[in-house]
Formats: sequence, structure tokens, C-alpha cells
Amino acid sequence: MIIDKIENAHLYYSINPNLKKGLIAIADINPDLIETKRYDIDGDKVYALVQEYEPKNINDGKYEAHRKYTDIQFMLKGSELMGWANLSQFTPNCDFDVENDFIKGTANGSILSVPEGYFVIFTPEDAHMPCISNGTKGTVKKVVVKVEL
Repeated sequence: MIIDKIENAHLYYSINPNLKKGLIAIADINPDLIETKRYDIDGDKVYALVQEYEPKNINDGKYEAHRKYTDIQFMLKGSELMGWANLSQFTPNCDFDVENDFIKGTANGSILSVPEGYFVIFTPEDAHMPCISNGTKGTVKKVVVKVEL
């Protein structure tokens, strides 16, 4: 797991070429102009999902994990909390959905505060619980880039 300001995205380009594509794609997004939908960056290898929503109560949050994709979650507008736990601390509560590269479960993880202008990288070793309210009211706008590694 990595958390940093978007201005520092270049520091992570050397990790993986697809990760670099995703970070470059989000660096100059205008949050007021981008629509909530899917954007292909490199087909199914790298694509972005722009989302807008009201964060939920932490008691309603669910941990999730992926096998094929790494997530870059970038806060365009607003801020939220996200849970994080190493996959070894994650207990699945359903079967893995291969088609959607997704499994839900529980974990005893740490809570991160992710402010506007910051991104978090969750690898397949990172169970995560996004979309959690930090106590402030209002809509959050976020882009989640799915990066095949």
C-alpha cells in the first residue's frame, strides 16, 4: 500500500509500466469537467472508473481484495477514510468472483485518512475498505484506476 500526493506520482513510475500509465492518466484530471463513467487507458490492462457518492458509515463498510488488478484510488473532490490490512489478515466471506476480480470479507485493519489530491495504491496483497465517511457531509468524487500487473 502506498499513499501520497498526486504531485509525487512520478516517484512510483518505475514500479510497473501499467502503473505509470494509470498515474500519468490521473495527474491532470479536472474534477469539474470529468464525467462519472469508465475511461479506457489501455483497454482492460489499465482503465479508470470515475465515481461520485456519499461516503458511508464505517459500520457499513466491507473489506475487499483483488487478484489480477492493483487499484489506484485518487481523491478528486472531498476526502474519505479507507481501511487497509495485509491480505494475511483478511478473512473472505464469499467465493472469489473471477469475472470481476473481487472478493469481500472482514479484516482487523488500519484506518487511513485520504484527503483531496491524494492517491492510494492497493496491490493484490492489500485488502481495503474504501468509501468510508470521515464525519464530514458531502459528496466525494474519486477515480479508481484498475491496473493489471
